[in-house]
Amino acid sequence: MSATYRALASVLMLVGFYVVALLQLAAAVGLALWVHQWAGDLITAKITIPLVVALSAALAGLWRAIRTRHEPVPGLALGEREAPQLWATVRELAAAVGTRAPDEIRLVPEVNAAVAEQSTLLGLVGGRRTMCVGLPLLQAMRVDELRSVLAHELGHYSGRHTRLGGVAYRGRLAIAETIARIGPRNPVGWVFRGYAKLYLLVDNAASRRQELEADRSSVRLAGREAASSALRTLPALDAAWASYLRRYVEPGWSAGLAPDDLFGGFGRMLAARGDELSGLRESTPDRAASRWDTHPPIGVRVAAMNDAPDDAPTPTPDERPAAVLLADIDASCRALQQAVVRHEDRRLLPWPEFVAAAVAAGVRAEADAVYRAAGPFTGAPEPGLATVLDLVRAGRLGEFATQFLAVGPHREAAARFAGPMESLLVDAALVAGRARFRLSWSGPAELVGADGEPWDLTEVAKLAVDPATLDEALARLAELGVDPSDATVVQRRVSARDADVVGGLANIKIDGTEYDVLVLDRGLVLVADPGRASQGERRLRALVASVPVAELTQRHTFWPYEEIASVAIKREVPLKAELTLHDGRTVALRERHTSDVLEWNSRDLLLAIFRRIDE
Repeated sequence: MSATYRALASVLMLVGFYVVALLQLAAAVGLALWVHQWAGDLITAKITIPLVVALSAALAGLWRAIRTRHEPVPGLALGEREAPQLWATVRELAAAVGTRAPDEIRLVPEVNAAVAEQSTLLGLVGGRRTMCVGLPLLQAMRVDELRSVLAHELGHYSGRHTRLGGVAYRGRLAIAETIARIGPRNPVGWVFRGYAKLYLLVDNAASRRQELEADRSSVRLAGREAASSALRTLPALDAAWASYLRRYVEPGWSAGLAPDDLFGGFGRMLAARGDELSGLRESTPDRAASRWDTHPPIGVRVAAMNDAPDDAPTPTPDERPAAVLLADIDASCRALQQAVVRHEDRRLLPWPEFVAAAVAAGVRAEADAVYRAAGPFTGAPEPGLATVLDLVRAGRLGEFATQFLAVGPHREAAARFAGPMESLLVDAALVAGRARFRLSWSGPAELVGADGEPWDLTEVAKLAVDPATLDEALARLAELGVDPSDATVVQRRVSARDADVVGGLANIKIDGTEYDVLVLDRGLVLVADPGRASQGERRLRALVASVPVAELTQRHTFWPYEEIASVAIKREVPLKAELTLHDGRTVALRERHTSDVLEWNSRDLLLAIFRRIDE
């Protein structure tokens, strides 16, 4: 019955969106007529045109949202051959909860499982059913835990919860589309935001009730222990997945590399760090309940499971790894990567080589930052490790190091520079081919020599920052086969072949000269002699559509973000900032009051990028 109520509420609230918009439009027209009686045409236009424009945009956004189809989650369709036991389990559970089994099972790269139904007539008529199963669940859970998750999702089918998925999706999309198109200071937006809060309160409350209903299927078909264990595992697994992507994948991905078995690596990390995952399960605190949540807190759900009636025999535990439900999980990992991951021009490498190259690229970036600063400081045309060591010998390292370390006296700064110095020495060892990084799934990558024995350059770095012990440090480096003169600055230019445009600002003054500025995820493209300010948005859109982004970076001035040393934001609206480049130049960036933007949030995105650079 709750599904019926939620469907009715969703339909009524969507109709209410249109009613609110039309009432505000009528009020704006009435206001225009009333103002016109007491003031001139100019004042009437200034007051009412912004309201009418905002309402028209809101109605257009609502119409687009209603017509939008809910696209399926990117994933890999699993047939009987790839997942015979998974299909058998799903069909068994579907029969047990009294519902039709899904028509398709999709393997997805998420810590989640979900069901969807392509229903029609606002959910009154059922359609094709799809179940999405996250690969990390199959890699981390036991069979009985995964049965609990699957039973929960199939419980949504038996409760007819998925029938109104399209209605709820369109309602939330209508909210987002409408609010995004109306400025924060427009009175029209205040009304819509208030209505949006009411919509979410009603819809989220119904969603929480449905989650508790579906949990009863988990308990009945998998048992309380497996059901509650699966619930506690989910947030811990989500944290482990995020950590895996951040620590193992992103460094190499940003350096233009990709692992040839991206998803399989997560399984290897879990196998090596099983104790850490168990600790996360036990230590993850249960967050407080909120009326804005779509799901009840885990503690509330576990308590409801414990209070559920014993109306069925307790299922036999099945502690086998859930991976056995697939015919070949390693093959499925690689097939999923091929189906959903866009590698662009990244170089595919086996995990040991990927990690070695990724960590080396990070060390190279740290060394480059130091060398680029050493260039303007010393006047050296091609600064490198030898340049920094010359500063040590001359007793000027402390003076130079203060720009990297927030310390007082130069002597203290020189001593604390041992940390950055170690990165410079490691980079020099990598350049010389005397050392490499070795993959470890249980900890950080380890620097090892050609014989596979660990290298630790911490003590050498401490010696290298003191003029009195510098010669000893150089002697040790020579014994290791490392020549400081080989490690020099590398002007790394970020490849823009797979860059994306995230925003744009027209008629921006840079050191007094006007440019159109495209904001990429990897840098800024500066287009000189832009043209009239009134045509900025149209010009930016035509520019983006004209040629590939990589070609734009070749035709016009391109500043990779890594070339920007720091940003001082003087004012946010209109934007005014001072950029300091690694070559020592300082440029002033200033947005005009009449500047157009490519997307409504272009300025906010650029501000966020500038703040990250300055962290």
